[in-house]
Amino acid sequence: GTWLAGMLTVAWFIINRVDTTRIEYSIPLRENWALPYFACQVAALTGYLKSNLNTYAERFCYLLMSASTYTFMMMWEYSHYLLFLQAISLFLLDIFSVEQSDKVHEVYKIYIFSLFLGYLLQFENPALLVSPLLSLVAALMLTKCLQLNVKKGTFIAKIMKVINFYLVCTLTVTLNIIMKMFVPHKENGHMLKFLEVKFGLNMTKNFTMNWLLCQESLQAPSQDFFLRLTQSSLLPFYILVLIICLLSMTQVIIRRINLKYIWTPYVCMLAAFGVCSPELWMTLFKWLRLRTIHPILLALILSMAVPTIIGLSLWKEFFPRLMTELTELQEFYDPDTVELMTWIKRQAPIAAVFAGSPQLMGAIKLCTGWMVTSLPLYNDDDLLKRNENIYQIYSKRSAEDIYKILTSYKANYLIVEDAICNEVGTMRGCRVKDLLDVANGHVVCEEGDKLTYSKYGRFCHEVKINYSPYVNYFTRVYWNRSYFVYKINTVISFQS
Repeated sequence: GTWLAGMLTVAWFIINRVDTTRIEYSIPLRENWALPYFACQVAALTGYLKSNLNTYAERFCYLLMSASTYTFMMMWEYSHYLLFLQAISLFLLDIFSVEQSDKVHEVYKIYIFSLFLGYLLQFENPALLVSPLLSLVAALMLTKCLQLNVKKGTFIAKIMKVINFYLVCTLTVTLNIIMKMFVPHKENGHMLKFLEVKFGLNMTKNFTMNWLLCQESLQAPSQDFFLRLTQSSLLPFYILVLIICLLSMTQVIIRRINLKYIWTPYVCMLAAFGVCSPELWMTLFKWLRLRTIHPILLALILSMAVPTIIGLSLWKEFFPRLMTELTELQEFYDPDTVELMTWIKRQAPIAAVFAGSPQLMGAIKLCTGWMVTSLPLYNDDDLLKRNENIYQIYSKRSAEDIYKILTSYKANYLIVEDAICNEVGTMRGCRVKDLLDVANGHVVCEEGDKLTYSKYGRFCHEVKINYSPYVNYFTRVYWNRSYFVYKINTVISFQS
């Protein structure tokens, strides 16, 4: 109801942009393009669920929500997991009679329509059919059909809600198991394994899983993260607003039944809404039983004064820093990589196929258009296994083993990165070569593990020395300070 909340949200988002988006220090990935549509979907959903909404506004919100839900699902392969969490939230709101049941079930229909349309237009993507979202929504629709017309507020109605909750949970699990039995799929298995390891339910020596767990964006928030949010006054106000909202929600639920780079942007929005909302200040004053000053007048004054004071303090503290950063004209400077790309364009055969780390292969594909053996994609089991196999160039494997791996993917050239081969990681056990040693059993990481001794040195080191048998399989054709390029020789047979 006020432009102050919008301005404050934008200010907090920009000031905390290191934590609200990673677009500033990474290449634009699919989620970077998809998340704005998710924000639009959340806005449309929030508007649609409002009570006392006129027909035209409700229809507009419904159409906007339908379009943004479908677009979000088409833009990002993991979107249905986020929508699954959203569906659970709507289900709980429906169970506790906080939202209108008919409107919630209309949203479920949008989910089903988007899933099936996405399935058809993504060349019959089986991951959407076995997604937990489809199973949950199907279970919710089935239980809706089974519900009896019982008068609200009665004891029987409350018992029916408990039974309904149990039925939905049971049906969701059952339907998902059945779908996975009859729909051939490979997708999402690695995601479930990853979540098991992430939450401590399982342990693994798998290279890909451990490599993903070592990524900075998947680490637990550090003390610096909370310190940054506190310095911009965002975290204290967010906690205050969240407590008041949760307590108000609990109060409503009790009265009706008588008895969390995705989270931070919504922290900005919720905190801004709270400090600019007269209704929230009124709720706080009612709890404090403030009687000396008229609560409504004080709430109106504070809903304008507090955000103004916050805005002025943010202006004074952060505006000079932002202007200084804007005056710093930065440019890409990586001469070694530029030299490598130039060499590939000028010297490499057009039919050449390059092998190396997925990140470098992605850059080569984008910059030169040459064929590569792998790409930095982590949503397919075959691609994950391919990436792990090619990463073996940094492990303690023989020249023959590496040759067999590379030729199996039709590679003609191998690129060894000095930054990975001689990596000095800041996090213990998270260097690529460490993860490979664990996966190959060349180090003991747990008590009781069996050590597999390797009689070979690390391939990326040994191949640079140019001695037999490495020179039999690989010929160095280009190098600079960061990259070593080897042509994979044609070998007729191997000695047994």
